[in-house]
Amino acid sequence: MRIVCGLIIALLWLSGKAQNTCAERLAKYGFNIDSVQNPVLFYTTCDWLGTRYRYAGNSKKGIDCSGFSQVLYKEAFCIEMGGGSRDMWTLVTPVAKDSLQEGDLLFFKIKKGRISHVGVYLGKQKMAHASVKSGVIISDLDEPYYKKYYFSGGRLRPGYGKH
Repeated sequence: MRIVCGLIIALLWLSGKAQNTCAERLAKYGFNIDSVQNPVLFYTTCDWLGTRYRYAGNSKKGIDCSGFSQVLYKEAFCIEMGGGSRDMWTLVTPVAKDSLQEGDLLFFKIKKGRISHVGVYLGKQKMAHASVKSGVIISDLDEPYYKKYYFSGGRLRPGYGKH
């Protein structure tokens, strides 16, 4: 099962055009695709960049933050998750901001002091997420908006994952 997981993205990665286009896009954010831990995470992110936001969406026609995080985990880590950002919080062990690793989940308390947004940490203070205004984007955690609402990072508990 793990070998099949992410196969389409891996094939895209191997094709020169997709690889070059994605590498160029990621270079704008300071990433070198040859030096990341999980290239499928980055190629999947590239594949979804620009997809519009749609609450409870889970397709290229529109996706929300938890749906996008679920897509990244399914493709890059072969892990299926369900639910919204608050549900995802229950699946993780909290991680300090200075200990974040590629693939950790990031949680934000934007609405009424409750967890209401989730993204996936890429490294270099950057996250991939689906924003209401811009759809799927890569953002910097040092941007004032994200600094203001950042709650915690989280790493899936060992052994979690429906395969």
